[in-house]
Amino acid sequence: MVPVSVIIPAYNAEKTIKKTIKSVLNQTFSDWEIIIIDDGSTDSTKEVVAEIKDNRISLFSFLNAGVSAARNRGVNKSSGEFLAFIDADDLWTPDKLELQLKALQEYPNAAVAYSWTDYINESDKIIYLGRHITLNGNIYEKLLVRYALENGSNFLIRKDAYLKVGGFDESISGGEDWELCIRLSKYYEFVNIPKTQILYRVSPHSSTTNVRKLELESLRVLEKSYHQAPPSLQYLKKESLADLYKYLLWKTLAGSKSHKGLEAVRYLWNYTQNESHLLSQFPFVLKMSIKSLLAII
Repeated sequence: MVPVSVIIPAYNAEKTIKKTIKSVLNQTFSDWEIIIIDDGSTDSTKEVVAEIKDNRISLFSFLNAGVSAARNRGVNKSSGEFLAFIDADDLWTPDKLELQLKALQEYPNAAVAYSWTDYINESDKIIYLGRHITLNGNIYEKLLVRYALENGSNFLIRKDAYLKVGGFDESISGGEDWELCIRLSKYYEFVNIPKTQILYRVSPHSSTTNVRKLELESLRVLEKSYHQAPPSLQYLKKESLADLYKYLLWKTLAGSKSHKGLEAVRYLWNYTQNESHLLSQFPFVLKMSIKSLLAII
């Protein structure tokens, strides 16, 4: 048994998984196991993994079932007290596990430790910074409104807490990590390491570049989460939708699709319909309106 199980779901990741594994091998905390779940890859992912000789790495192959199922399968194979997940194209800074584990040891009431994220391109260059949100303690209401952790390569979770809430919802194929964190935050506290430790890769094939799918899956997450939320928190739903459409608007205008202007107008409209402090947001709305119109032109 080791303290930390690192789970890597991999689907056709031959180009990036070696770098991902090396970012785990380079951790200052080294008492871990890596469990790689090959989720029905049709490329040479398995051969690339086999080239890395380290007895702490285990590879298991399954038929393709999606990232949530792959992560849950990894947990079933794990022996660690703590669980860390990293997608097969993302990177960690060397002190990620050390500082997150230290935070959970120092705050026994917390079940999840998380850090800040920055975003990199296919050449490992930072292309933009993440939200860098710091929330500690009981953050259930905050997570309903905004996904402070940003991605599934971020958190370190106590395994018993993960098992108590039932792991990843395999019916959700986008935003599943946000949905899991919302469920966890109903019962457990969170602790933040205010430092960039996750480098999330953005590529033409990233799930976050498919903004329409991201919208639909995020709406599913919100519908499920508010269905399970108490009546006293239902008023937050419009704020959640406003934040979601603000984020989708930014993602759309940052993209390169030729029809992004029309999509941006729709997201801007939905944002204005849910934003309760619209007057104070007028400069932002004006700026985004101009950008959307320019994108159309």
